[in-house]
Amino acid sequence: MSTALTEPANDELSALIDQEFREFKEGSIVNGTILDIRPQVVIVDIGYKSEGVIPVSEFEDEEIEAGDEVEVLLEKLEDDEGMIVLSKEKAAHKQNWDKIVGVYEAGGLVRGKVKAAVKGGLMVNVGVEAFLPGSQVDIIPPKDLSEYVGNVYEFKIVKVNDDRKNIVLSRREVIEAERSERRQKFLTTVAVGDKVTGQVKNLTDFGAFVDLEGMDGLLHITDMSWGRVTHPSEVLRIGQELEVQILEVDREKERVSLGLKQMTDNPWADIQSKFPIGSEVSGKVTKLLPYGAFVEIERGVEGLVHVSELSWVKRINRPSDVLELDQEIKAVVLGISEEEQKISLGVRQLEPNPWDEIEERYPIGAQVKGEIRNLTAYGAFMGLEEGIDGMIHVSDLSWTRKINHPSEVLKKGDEVEAVVLSIDKENQRVSMGIKQLDSDPWSDIEGKFKVGDIVKGTVAKIASFGAFVSLDGDIDGLIHISQLSEEHVERVKDVIKVGDEVEARVIKVDKLERRIGLSIKAVSYSEDQLEKESQSFESLRPASDLVGLEQAFNLAAFGNAPEEPEEWSPSSEDDGEAK
Repeated sequence: MSTALTEPANDELSALIDQEFREFKEGSIVNGTILDIRPQVVIVDIGYKSEGVIPVSEFEDEEIEAGDEVEVLLEKLEDDEGMIVLSKEKAAHKQNWDKIVGVYEAGGLVRGKVKAAVKGGLMVNVGVEAFLPGSQVDIIPPKDLSEYVGNVYEFKIVKVNDDRKNIVLSRREVIEAERSERRQKFLTTVAVGDKVTGQVKNLTDFGAFVDLEGMDGLLHITDMSWGRVTHPSEVLRIGQELEVQILEVDREKERVSLGLKQMTDNPWADIQSKFPIGSEVSGKVTKLLPYGAFVEIERGVEGLVHVSELSWVKRINRPSDVLELDQEIKAVVLGISEEEQKISLGVRQLEPNPWDEIEERYPIGAQVKGEIRNLTAYGAFMGLEEGIDGMIHVSDLSWTRKINHPSEVLKKGDEVEAVVLSIDKENQRVSMGIKQLDSDPWSDIEGKFKVGDIVKGTVAKIASFGAFVSLDGDIDGLIHISQLSEEHVERVKDVIKVGDEVEARVIKVDKLERRIGLSIKAVSYSEDQLEKESQSFESLRPASDLVGLEQAFNLAAFGNAPEEPEEWSPSSEDDGEAK
């Protein structure tokens, strides 16, 4: 009877034991109790028929002792030695992986510590190992990824590959989301006129971008200072903290315009009362440009001294020739444009204008002495006083000689006497003449030379159409090629040469054209022959073979007269000085 009762009881117990063993599945996480801690392994009891072992290295960061409860992963129910294979690390990894997948599916954030910098990004421990690409580290990809190692951040999980157990993170999306939230909050609370504090984030040619706790505001270059700013880097630097004023808010486009100069009073508000036109001011040279110099006469207020306003008489090509940066100078206010915030200044107005009384010092007709300072193709400049020259045109050097270039009779440094012919105060010009020191010999030319006279002279110049002969009284006559010989002359130089002494007959005297026609072949002509030759000579028109004496001389020397430029300057040093 006892035997019958025992058998069912044993069967029931065996069934319960088998059921409990069947619940242990490989790959599942189970609870266990530490039985023993040995040098290489830790013995753990999970309630199975045999104990399991876990490498002691999996507990190196923990203090454990026998009796402690642990969660482990059941890798194998039985190895070659009949032992259960367990892993504490894999249990934790599986739990963390499941948690990460849950966070990813829910769109949440995960916190982790950057472990190392690798190619293309960073490795991060978020309970499991994850990869953070370099482009997702920050809004602006950093140059040195190693500076992030060891730091703890929050990340968004952007990709999970369950098969490969790969996780990709993004810190950039977290930052952008935070900035977007702060930006929306900023846009809903800020108003025009508010003063806010920000940090200079970036500088461009047209302004600076200021970070206002997630909201980027534009500080335009024109709103940085009441004074002139060429580039934002003159006023600001990246990373600088500054207080600015809200000038405009566009909530639809999420744009904010900022002002720095608006934090101080506008110095241009009462500028005309502070600096009346004609008043004398002092200031510091802040910038030198080819066309003028900027002078700061008050903080935020600069005036321009144009290069033409530096001297009454000196030709200054560049302000840097006479001024230096940071130099303290005095000037006179010439004009103010409050609307354009511009002030015109002048330095020369501090001294009297020597041209105001120029006619009193150099009356028309006065004879003055001076030094030749410069020679040009069209005349010579004669120094009258410091900064003022008189111009002697090439046509005013001689009554009788055709002078093609002033270097024929003058050179730099010569002391000469001349007559004041005219004064143009507006254009600051004084015209002088040397020939006006004597009377015009052509005024009574009929008393000196008459048609039919036999004259002697020296050949001065040779041209293709004839020869010029210097006569008494510094007057030249022209022997046309047709008047050299009874024979046909192919080339003038075949018959006559410069320096030859010749005897010729006057066949034409033209006071109006200032020319005297001579003839060698007519020396022995009778009165009748002379009259015919004179008429023949007269028939030569200036447009053909015979030209006016002045033009002919010019053709003989240069082919064509140099044209006088439309404008001239007495101190110009690059007008073609004769060598």
